[in-house]
Amino acid sequence: MATAIAPCPSCESDVTLDAAPRQNEIVECADCASELEILSIDPVLLALAPEVEEDWGE
Repeated sequence: MATAIAPCPSCESDVTLDAAPRQNEIVECADCASELEILSIDPVLLALAPEVEEDWGE
């Protein structure tokens, strides 16, 4: 796959992905620094990554 470009769901800037993006991979928007999760590869679909919550041993 060639380099892919998808819009950031937070700031709408173009996010350039590596030549081999993987589903569920976390990437960062260069413009707004939002952490984004790759939901789909074909077509490329990005969403804001979920916040990591501590489980407090549960």
